[in-house]
Amino acid sequence: MNKLIAIAAALILATSTAFAAPSEKDSAGGLKEALTQGAGSAVSLLGRKDGFLANPKVHIPLPDSARQAEKLLRLMGKGEELDALETAMNRAAEAAVPQAKTLLISAVKQMSFDDARQILTGGEGAATRYFRSKTEATLTTQFLPIVKQTTGRFKLAGQYNDLAGKASAMGLLKPEDASVERYVTRKALDGLYLLIAEEEKKIRENPLAAVGKLARLVFGSL
Repeated sequence: MNKLIAIAAALILATSTAFAAPSEKDSAGGLKEALTQGAGSAVSLLGRKDGFLANPKVHIPLPDSARQAEKLLRLMGKGEELDALETAMNRAAEAAVPQAKTLLISAVKQMSFDDARQILTGGEGAATRYFRSKTEATLTTQFLPIVKQTTGRFKLAGQYNDLAGKASAMGLLKPEDASVERYVTRKALDGLYLLIAEEEKKIRENPLAAVGKLARLVFGSL
């Protein structure tokens, strides 16, 4: 009888332990697993041919000021150059995004317990906001020369930069849109964080989609 009681007690203890809330250490570990997966997936989707160009969610159009003059430019025979520039802008973003992976993973590794707690309790988009706060400034600096290398080959881009620079100096245009390369860099980052947000939402809504056991445990307990 005593042996049966001991076995029953052991089973109860094992069951309660299995369904216990994850520890702070496990929560942080599970979150890091999920964020590494989400960031990697976003970079893979965007950092390839047509990652931006063929995806309407993140496709980068011509800057607003150029689009306002588009009809006139096409009448002037600049249509092919406009189309080529828009394609090049998206190709530049596709070339730049893979550079983000190392920095995004570094941001995950450096995450504190407090950061993890705020993300887990912060609701939808909390992880994406964390990534943006930790990586946007550095990624802007890293993306700019890659983007410029592609867009700089177009005479139309130089003409836009001349006009946009003057407009920005007069307060008629945002500083971040004062050049094609800055505009594309901003749009590339917006697209990257948008896809990270979508990956985060998938994991929150379907914990089974998380790649690691800890991640499934942590998000499944929310």
